[in-house]
Amino acid sequence: MSEAQGSTMTAGFEARDSARTRRQGVALVFGCTILGAAAQILMKTGANHLVHPGVAGMIANLPLLGGYALYGLSTLLLVLALRDGELSLLYPVIALTYVWVTVLSFVIFHDRVNPFKIAGIVTIVIGVAVLGRGGER
Repeated sequence: MSEAQGSTMTAGFEARDSARTRRQGVALVFGCTILGAAAQILMKTGANHLVHPGVAGMIANLPLLGGYALYGLSTLLLVLALRDGELSLLYPVIALTYVWVTVLSFVIFHDRVNPFKIAGIVTIVIGVAVLGRGGER
């Protein structure tokens, strides 16, 4: 095999590895959005059942502690994703957390969804899609 052929093969492997790393980063951040939304729901549930305001009441509140734990896990996963990924590509995906929180709030807490919330969700989803496509070039 000539040096040029070896160089071409190496470039092909690097491009493939780069695309795989990008997909893994996006998948990790997407998981962070789901964990972040679940954390928000648990914290809201905990806040609704907070008997004693203050640190003692918060420490005894399992949903609240669960929400904090999920936020911590989400942050750790975000660090792993950012280690090899582009911040400008990955960070906008975090905005999807707003979408999941709105949907879960509607389903679990029966929050009202109005046309402005729907327009905001559509704007977020389109924005994340546009930024994601821009990261592929």
